[in-house]
Amino acid sequence: MDLNIQLEQYAQNLYQHTLKECSKEQVYVVLLNYVKQALEDKEFIKGNKKVYYFSAEFLIGKLMSNNLINLGIRKEVREVLHANGFDLAEIEELENEPSLGNGGLGRLAACFLDSIATLNLPGDGIGLNYHLGLFKQVFKANKQCEEPNPWIDDHSWLNRSFKRYRVDYKGFSLHSVLYDIDILGYHGNKNQLHLFDIETVDENLVHDGISFDQSNLLKNLTLFLYPDDSTEEGKKLRLYQQYFMVSNGAQMILEDLKERNIPLNELDQHVVIQINDTHPSLVIPELIRLLMLEGFTIKEAISLVSKTCAYTNHTILAEALEKWPMSYLEEIVPQLLPIIEALDAVAYERSHNHKVAIIDENKLVHMASMDIHFGYSINGVAAIHTDILKNSELKDFYDLYPNKFNNKTNGITFRRWLLSCNEELTDFIDSLIGEGYKENADELKKLLDFVNDEDVLNRLLKIKTDKKKELAAYLYNHEGVKVDADSLFDIQIKRLHEYKRQQMNVLYIIHQYLEIKRGNLPAYPMTCIFGAKAAPAYTLAKDIIHTILCLSQIINNDPEVSPYLKIVMVENYNVTYAEKLIPAADISEQISLASKEASGTGNMKFMLNGAVTLGTDDGANVEIHELVGDNNIYIFGVDSDSVIAHYENNDYSPQILLEQNPELRELVDFIVSDTLTSVGDREALERLHHDLTYKDWFMALLDTKDYIETKQNATKDYKERLNWAKKMLVNIAKAGYFSSDRTIKQYNEDIWKL
Repeated sequence: MDLNIQLEQYAQNLYQHTLKECSKEQVYVVLLNYVKQALEDKEFIKGNKKVYYFSAEFLIGKLMSNNLINLGIRKEVREVLHANGFDLAEIEELENEPSLGNGGLGRLAACFLDSIATLNLPGDGIGLNYHLGLFKQVFKANKQCEEPNPWIDDHSWLNRSFKRYRVDYKGFSLHSVLYDIDILGYHGNKNQLHLFDIETVDENLVHDGISFDQSNLLKNLTLFLYPDDSTEEGKKLRLYQQYFMVSNGAQMILEDLKERNIPLNELDQHVVIQINDTHPSLVIPELIRLLMLEGFTIKEAISLVSKTCAYTNHTILAEALEKWPMSYLEEIVPQLLPIIEALDAVAYERSHNHKVAIIDENKLVHMASMDIHFGYSINGVAAIHTDILKNSELKDFYDLYPNKFNNKTNGITFRRWLLSCNEELTDFIDSLIGEGYKENADELKKLLDFVNDEDVLNRLLKIKTDKKKELAAYLYNHEGVKVDADSLFDIQIKRLHEYKRQQMNVLYIIHQYLEIKRGNLPAYPMTCIFGAKAAPAYTLAKDIIHTILCLSQIINNDPEVSPYLKIVMVENYNVTYAEKLIPAADISEQISLASKEASGTGNMKFMLNGAVTLGTDDGANVEIHELVGDNNIYIFGVDSDSVIAHYENNDYSPQILLEQNPELRELVDFIVSDTLTSVGDREALERLHHDLTYKDWFMALLDTKDYIETKQNATKDYKERLNWAKKMLVNIAKAGYFSSDRTIKQYNEDIWKL
């Protein structure tokens, strides 16, 4: 049936209006209902074996655009809406972004679900239905403040399921309710994202920002992603959440096998559980416990689960490799303790090395250790990251299980990060090389045929300028800041963490400010854009945000400086904002301390949209560097081996660096200058100043001089517009390797074997 007629029918049924008579909000609901029905009509992807991707977060972003693209009807929908007086982009803007994730971990999980379905592989996500997400970030008095971020209303993508499970804790039980979101492959069929919840969750429990009674499990269990772990109650709530997720997921898997009349002793032949970081690690003892209830001996259950579970390590940061006190487990899930102790005993039989123990001498249970001992595959997410795991961070495990370790360099889904957020560039690429790259991203290499075509290079520059103008208008409307779309857009968007070194970017900005005040004008005007949330209890990260906001106030209001330098920190950075920022970027800031960023995926999205990377040889930057060559990337800083050696030798001293380098001292001291403290909180600024001066754990000062020089070189090169356009084109052409379709194909061939 004609699409226009179908949408008219929905409008009549829902609102007794013609489509043209509907409000924008009503048109959105019409379109939502139409698309949900189209998804419902799609077949589930079936197969003998299925992967279940367990993850604490799925940063899926708004779904309307992605679903229209994967259904193959986006252009047709745009035309129908346009004929009725509506703009599709404005309608899509009305959608609430699901508050189900935060950073790269959750965005990767979302890309993976898209690619699993696109490759027609049976695979579902398992997570929790957070009502208020991480938090909504608002800026007050140049500081981050946290507010609830509700997203669930009467018109969401959630479909309520009939499935319910009982989850037992010490002294009480909770019954779950399940919501599913359909995940459609590109021009294909569907899988699902399963999100578990409870009926009794109460958003009104929240007060004074994001404070709430952390002990009231019946009302708070699925309120927030990553409850504040600076308190004991907050830590325990995380554990309650994690067990709720894995118990529901494990019960659902076993129920599904029974419904398919598959004997449970064939679990590993029909199921793969991919553990995404350590948050879902309790699925291992929980699945063993459930199998024992079905009559398996503990030895049989351990053997079966060990052939079913695989673990992805996303970090070498100790804070992210979870360790739970045995006392917490005793208080919350005592039924798992005997199993974990049995697993620890088996691990001890395999190796007496205390570094690979599951339960350490302080009675802490190491989740990653359990995953490695009792998973059949352990993978890192970039070549350098996996090498560091093997040779350093997890060397004792690698010596024990060399055949378990493998690398799966992360990827991104092109459907969202090009087709959806940069239609102009998509259409231009279509006109040059056809549309085959949308399913086989390697075909982007065909663009290299045009690397010396001035018409193509000028068109690339024009598209970038148009996207910058769009972003400038968006920033003015949302942040109230005017920026020059003809300036160089230098963008750093990612979680606020010391190892990602936003503080080093701050030092560069201070350097530029002081140079301009001295009359030394830059090679090209620059707009420095940040987007980042800091964890509510991460004081130093919030101090860095405060410093950025103070700098933006000083610089943007200085008529002597602002024509050459502007600073913007966007409020409440999320996927929706990323889709505006990434197509407009000239320089992609990927400046983590070498060895600390497992992979990064923002670097891939920027590359795909024609930004040039300024970064360290860290994470996937290493592979980007190899692909594009020295001339199409700006690499600086000490290498990962040197960084690791500094930590091992404990010989890094920011004080000595500052004593030897008065220029660096001037930049650091500016943080507590009268200029900055006049608009900022002296205590917060002094805290950051003190940390950089006496600790600087992630060695920002070590790389600052090289960073400034490299960034200055990039700024000079930017003036040569056609040469810069060549760099853009090479980056786009070489981005095909970083498709999540490629990543998932490798997961399937090497690990899942679906």
